[in-house]
Amino acid sequence: MNFMRMGFFGAAVMVLISSTVRAAVYYVSPGGSDASPGTEALPWRTIGHAADAMTAGDTVYIRAGTYRERVTPRQSGADGAWITYTAYPGEAPVIDGAGVEVPEWAGLFDLAATAYIRVSGLRIVNSVSHPHNPGILADGSQHIVIKDNSITNTNDSGIGVWSSSDVTVAGNAVEKACQARWNECISVGTSDTVVVRGNIVHDSDKEGICIKDGSSNVRVYGNEVYGTRAVGFYVDAQARHTHSIEVFGNLAHDIAENGFALASEVGGLLEDISVHNNIAYANGWTGIQVTACCIEIHPMADIRIINNTFYDNGRGDWGGGVYIENPQIQSVVIRNNLVSRNLSFQIVVDPGVPMSEIAADHNLIDGFRGDPAEITGEAHIEGDPQFIDAPGADFHIARTSPAVDSASAEGAPPADYDGTPRPQGAGFDIGAFEYRAYRHTRPLAKP
Repeated sequence: MNFMRMGFFGAAVMVLISSTVRAAVYYVSPGGSDASPGTEALPWRTIGHAADAMTAGDTVYIRAGTYRERVTPRQSGADGAWITYTAYPGEAPVIDGAGVEVPEWAGLFDLAATAYIRVSGLRIVNSVSHPHNPGILADGSQHIVIKDNSITNTNDSGIGVWSSSDVTVAGNAVEKACQARWNECISVGTSDTVVVRGNIVHDSDKEGICIKDGSSNVRVYGNEVYGTRAVGFYVDAQARHTHSIEVFGNLAHDIAENGFALASEVGGLLEDISVHNNIAYANGWTGIQVTACCIEIHPMADIRIINNTFYDNGRGDWGGGVYIENPQIQSVVIRNNLVSRNLSFQIVVDPGVPMSEIAADHNLIDGFRGDPAEITGEAHIEGDPQFIDAPGADFHIARTSPAVDSASAEGAPPADYDGTPRPQGAGFDIGAFEYRAYRHTRPLAKP
């Protein structure tokens, strides 16, 4: 609709319509009937019937049980009148795609070309008809919330967000995704203004959480990825300008490859990327890698790696903390990182990478290995960081840690991994945590 041509009268009518939307509440149960009125006493049987019936402002509560159907909402909500698909309180309904035909390039719960929709509290399983079948898909969508769902066994992403804007992906659990080895467990591609927070991704064949392919204005925080057979957190320009992305307060561990990685696989510019307050430990390759994959052109500019903790990364005969491989970088900052007891190196910059483009300073180095390309940077500290319990994956630091009050204030995040304001003492602390007399109880990973 062309609002520019509506004039005052048309705009007033739209306001009146919006203000008189009457939200309805419906119910679905496996024991219901689509011929029923959809009330709590007489629920509908299928979610698809609810999707056909609901209009802006409506909510459907989905009762416990298994629904063998594909859900394809075609009605959109409106600003202030969202459409909500949610589990009945205290129940865990399952949408099971086993034996259900899902078209190629489509999701089992498919939000393509819709707006103002929330999906929460559902268990989505077995989206496996074709190689490109994610569990939940937002494609060409706006104003979408995908929250507190559990997605298991999908051929493509557990959750895919493509060509969309104003999307929140929060509090979901994704496992056994990408069984056909396409995309990533949570994929955000060619999208703008996206939040990915508080999700747990594990035990899958591909990358955990990936922001890529022309995406911009994305915040990735408070997530945990473990047990994937590729990179935990991946930011990849592919062939498009990808920019203005924050990756912070995340946990990556026990991953076959890198905990975090930045790439331009097909030559797009990766720009304005902030990686801070993250923790990567016990990963097979590195804590973070700035890669030179996968063609000759892979431009990157304004990359900031600040106040992270990288511990015990590298398995077999190679691996380490921070690995800068890309010779085409411009303006990379490696500052205030706590890099401890990684296998082959703590911080390495490959020969051919222009050191004039790297600002490395105020890092704590624990276990300098002497690799020919290994660096410490300026104003570094060497020593034991005095973790509270590294074997138990508690990387808070003791009061007597050399990291305390030793960081640079320049570019330091205003709060730490726990949300504790920085600084707490005379200066900022190195690593993901700011020391304080009592510690927050935000759990890390199980060791």
